Amino acid sequence: MEKKFINPPTLLQPRGYTHVVTVEGANKMVFVSGQVSVDKDGKLVGAGDLKAQIRQAATNLKAALEAAGATAADIVKTNTYIVNYKQSDYAAMREARAELFPSGDPPASTLVGVTSLAVEGLMVEMEAIAVVR
Repeated sequence: MEKKFINPPTLLQPRGYTHVVTVEGANKMVFVSGQVSVDKDGKLVGAGDLKAQIRQAATNLKAALEAAGATAADIVKTNTYIVNYKQSDYAAMREARAELFPSGDPPASTLVGVTSLAVEGLMVEMEAIAVVR
């Protein structure tokens, strides 16, 4: 399997994500549903604390990937939804992404501000597509 991370020189050079990721010869694709800030017992983690909720959602995302035989390094695309997103929330998101993708090329990524999520109190939801050999 070959993954290529492409940031065309004709586009703004991104920080913390890649504009285009291509995959050739992949054996398995993993689609992870949106992960939120709840523990395995369904209890909200980090009520009112965006940074804590992002970290828990990322932890849950990693656990879901592991269950499919993948890691964060296999992610090629993420979508993140933040309730009542403000520009000041971006720092918390970048910090969490740096923990999730500590080295190498970050995946293609979309960040969307939304008015609400499925359950009251949730502030963030993260989903991913991974490709595994």
